[in-house]
Amino acid sequence: MVTQIRSDLWQTPSFSPFPGLTTHSYLWAPANGENVLFYSPGDTADFDALAELGGVAHQYLSHQDEAGPMLRRVAERFGARLHAPAADLGGIEEHATPDVLLAERGSDAQRVEVIPTPGHTPGSTSFVVTGDGEERYLFTGDTLFRGASGNWHAGFIPGMSDADDLRAALAVLADTAPDLVASSAFAGESGVHAVTPGEWRIAIEQALAGLPAPSGASSSAP
Repeated sequence: MVTQIRSDLWQTPSFSPFPGLTTHSYLWAPANGENVLFYSPGDTADFDALAELGGVAHQYLSHQDEAGPMLRRVAERFGARLHAPAADLGGIEEHATPDVLLAERGSDAQRVEVIPTPGHTPGSTSFVVTGDGEERYLFTGDTLFRGASGNWHAGFIPGMSDADDLRAALAVLADTAPDLVASSAFAGESGVHAVTPGEWRIAIEQALAGLPAPSGASSSAP
């Protein structure tokens, strides 16, 4: 069942692509603009509901882990144009060929602010849009998410992620001033969280604290 979060924002049902991992996709349907789907749904069960909301004109992936057979399904049903990170192209193009490659920060014709936030993967990208109620919605992918305990974490995976890049990405996100944050993967009951400026500062601090020490940092003397 597609669930309404804000007047112009809906989430598709949760699914688990890997054990212990839960995710949603999010449909942004602005009053003056084309519908945008962030991330990727788990199946086609709610395609009719998405169609009733106006369909999907554009789909944005935050990183390669969201790529899969559903990319073709979304394109076939809705004619959606796929926007995906250039640096993660190798993990995406086996499933679909992006129409738009994302590499630089800036706002596009869909009024989506594209913010490269590498670290979780080389191409990890976050997105900011301004909702109809003037709230700022931040889509962080797996760069930042809230855990089941309520604490925030950076998406660091040993052997795959780059902690230094993630640290820099969090510094960028710290200045985005979101009102609502929607991660791709999450733990707990929800991947969507309203935040105040103070709560956002704490979220960034918690995520930074959980990262490994910076490269080249000297250890304390014995």
